[in-house]
Amino acid sequence: MMINKKHRASSWWSLLVAVSLFIVLSTYVCEVQAAAVMSVDLGSEWMKVGVVSPGVPMEIALNRESKRKTPATLAFRDGVRTFGEDALTVGIRDPSSAYGYLIDLLGKTIDNPIVDLYRKRFPYYDIIGDPERNTVIFKKNDKEQFLVEELVAQILMKAKEFAQESTHQPITEAVLTVPGYFGQAEREALLTAAQLANIKVLQLINDYTAVALNYGVFHPSGINETAQYYIFYNMGASSTSAAVISYQLVKDKHTKESHPVVEVLGVGYDRTLGGLEIQLRLRDYLADEFNAMRKTSTDVKTSPRALAKLFKEAGRVKNVLSANMDHFAQIENVLEDQDFKLQISREKLEEICADLWPRIIKPLERALAHSGLSLNIISQVIIFGGGTRVPKVQDTIKQFIKEDLGKSLNADEAAAIGAVYKAADLATGFKVKKFVVKDAAVLPIHVAFERETGNGAEIKHVKRVLFGLMNSYPQKKVITFNKHTSDFQFHVCYGDLTHLSSEERLFVGATNISLVELENIKDILEKMSNESVEAKGIKAYFALDDSGIFRCTGVEYVYDKQKIEEDEGTLAKLGNTISKLFSKDSKEEDKKAEDVKEEVGEDEKIKEEKSEEKVNMENEDKHNKTTAEKNLDEKENNKKNETVKIVTIKEPLQHKVTFQFTPPLTGKSYELSLEKLNAINKAETMRSRLESSFNALESHIIDIQQKLEEEEYASCLTSEEKQKILSECSAISDWLYDDSDKTTHDMYETKLNDLKMLTNVFMARHWEHEERPEAVKALDNMIDGAQQFLENAKNLTKDANPERDVFTQIEVDTLSRIIDETVTWKNGETDAQNKLQRHEKVRLTVKDITDHMASLDREVKYMVNKIKIWKPKPKPTTKSDKKTNKKNEEVETEETGSGFGNETQSDDHLSNQQSPDEDIKVNTTEQSTTTPRTEL
Repeated sequence: MMINKKHRASSWWSLLVAVSLFIVLSTYVCEVQAAAVMSVDLGSEWMKVGVVSPGVPMEIALNRESKRKTPATLAFRDGVRTFGEDALTVGIRDPSSAYGYLIDLLGKTIDNPIVDLYRKRFPYYDIIGDPERNTVIFKKNDKEQFLVEELVAQILMKAKEFAQESTHQPITEAVLTVPGYFGQAEREALLTAAQLANIKVLQLINDYTAVALNYGVFHPSGINETAQYYIFYNMGASSTSAAVISYQLVKDKHTKESHPVVEVLGVGYDRTLGGLEIQLRLRDYLADEFNAMRKTSTDVKTSPRALAKLFKEAGRVKNVLSANMDHFAQIENVLEDQDFKLQISREKLEEICADLWPRIIKPLERALAHSGLSLNIISQVIIFGGGTRVPKVQDTIKQFIKEDLGKSLNADEAAAIGAVYKAADLATGFKVKKFVVKDAAVLPIHVAFERETGNGAEIKHVKRVLFGLMNSYPQKKVITFNKHTSDFQFHVCYGDLTHLSSEERLFVGATNISLVELENIKDILEKMSNESVEAKGIKAYFALDDSGIFRCTGVEYVYDKQKIEEDEGTLAKLGNTISKLFSKDSKEEDKKAEDVKEEVGEDEKIKEEKSEEKVNMENEDKHNKTTAEKNLDEKENNKKNETVKIVTIKEPLQHKVTFQFTPPLTGKSYELSLEKLNAINKAETMRSRLESSFNALESHIIDIQQKLEEEEYASCLTSEEKQKILSECSAISDWLYDDSDKTTHDMYETKLNDLKMLTNVFMARHWEHEERPEAVKALDNMIDGAQQFLENAKNLTKDANPERDVFTQIEVDTLSRIIDETVTWKNGETDAQNKLQRHEKVRLTVKDITDHMASLDREVKYMVNKIKIWKPKPKPTTKSDKKTNKKNEEVETEETGSGFGNETQSDDHLSNQQSPDEDIKVNTTEQSTTTPRTEL
């Protein structure tokens, strides 16, 4: 019985170990699979990086200066690349070498008005057009030229570096924020920049959508089955936007679970209104005031360096005036060693920017108009972005909405946190609360094609809207072409842009998105002419994905074909079911196509043309249908077992898609850009290693020279050793500064290793002398503790205490011997070491002391563990106890007997049961004696 219990306990223990091991391994596997991801809120002026890693909540990654945001600027000077604050410093000395405010130049051709505005704002850049793509190139000299994608890619590389340093993990995936007004060209250009930076973009998310997601995630209590409406107003450095957002709990049709949904209903924006424009107005005002003082004969606006200084000071003053009524602008050596100081009031700043304030309300008005909602049902207007800190901006919005503004969001980090939440949702290894996001198309998209009307009439130009203004996405659409019998093409373009100002329409640039050319249509139709088919038309499939990227995903020729089958057996029934499923899919796609057409809002004329088109198609196929029906009737009369089934067949069509917006960086140009960035990164890595090795060698030389001047170090080496080390330090120092241009990091590292081998001798002696007293003190404490333990252990032997014989006499003697040997060794070595000078070879080392401590500790621990597991032996049962037990049993038998039979029989019965009774009593005794002692 006891053996079985032990066996079961052992089995349970093995099971627990196995389960624990499985849990550990599972946790390890999950951690390996769940890699960290990041988000990058890449603005015109600042960059914020959000990160999330396994077991760590969402947070903002810090840069090298331990700041939460970094200037989105990089600079190249004297072959050295710098980022952030360092790049801004370079930009003051050499403005044309520092590149910032790049985001709005992505995907722009050289003739776009945005590029002209950039030249006007920053006149010290030499901007030229790419001979292949006609995009923007910053030209510093003939050797240094950078595409905008290359510059943005390098900023994204730095963001990735910050994220990896924060999470201590490699990161390859990210969600990037973009302005909502970005079109196809801008989004494709940003994806190319991310690809150059070796970042896999999980999604591009509009900045206001990321902020709305952030707000919904951290304020879930207000979301219910009734839609709640908010406006998120953002004024950044270079643009301003307003988005009408709804929050609502919606039940999923398939899972029947309710999930919160955030949906964009209306958007308004002004891509040239922001904090940058206010700063530029203030810069120009300071320049005019400096010129008015006539301190120099040179116009300050003609000096790039002076203009950069004024721009920086204007930004500082603008920020100070957001919290103060007046402030002094102060710049040393603006131009020709002339200083500048001027008092500026907030009132003066508002006067300078008087024409900007009315534009603040326009995005709000457009967003409300596009959403179809009135201001009185908006729960709150929530502001974010650095530009909203300007008091005049807040006052203007308050006057319009006649309510207080919502300021519950972090104006700088809200978009980055919302985007990193989306990144965790899209990445593998993270489980987040489902939050459905529906964005809206700011630029409508339609399809344009030509159609022959027949009878020699003119060719009709037809347009079909795919994604109208504020249509939600991600979404897929289908368009059916019913009357084309030969190869044709159609254009995908931006739709009706009359809701935009004339200036904004110019900023959008080219309205063509892509050209789709269909081939081999005539061959397919001829192939099908001899078969009994019913044409369903040519279907083109389109998608607007989560990133707002438009694609033509495929083109197919769809038709219904009659199929004759014999014997309605099991296989035939299965085929019939499958054909019904195909037919159902076809009907659903036809319904989607009809939905698209109805959604377009076509006029009556187009509807008539569509009906005429269907009639013509019916007339063309009438003869074929009649023939097929006759043949079918004949076959049915001849074979009663044959059945006719309709199968929908989709035949892929060859087609060619050509981008017609600003072409993305691809092919050989992309490879050249990638090689350029790799070369820059490699050179920076080599330079960083060279600087590190140089600094390490220089620091070690200075450190050794200083230590040799201190007595506690100098006493640890002889005069000859000291002179030799000083001479070597002096020689390396001369070599270090004389030949620094010809050296490599390997040479620095070799010199450092050689010098360390020379200096480590006296450094080791010094360390021994400093650490020895503490080590000896620890040894003394251990000896005292061991001796106290030994005195107690002597009382736990068989001779001293028979009832508690924990230790044997050999174990006690062994411990006593080790203690005596350790004391003798310590006293002798200490006396010998005290007779030596500090520069002589150390005799009593810290390692020797720790070795003896380990030996003594090992013996003491052995005896301590033995006393922990020791248990008293059970007392043996004596003969008198057995007789007493036997008598008790006899009495009990007589009392409980049946009374039948004679006394002899009772005795015989008792003697037969004697042995097992004794066994049971022994077991019972063991349990009764062991249990209370264990509890005690």
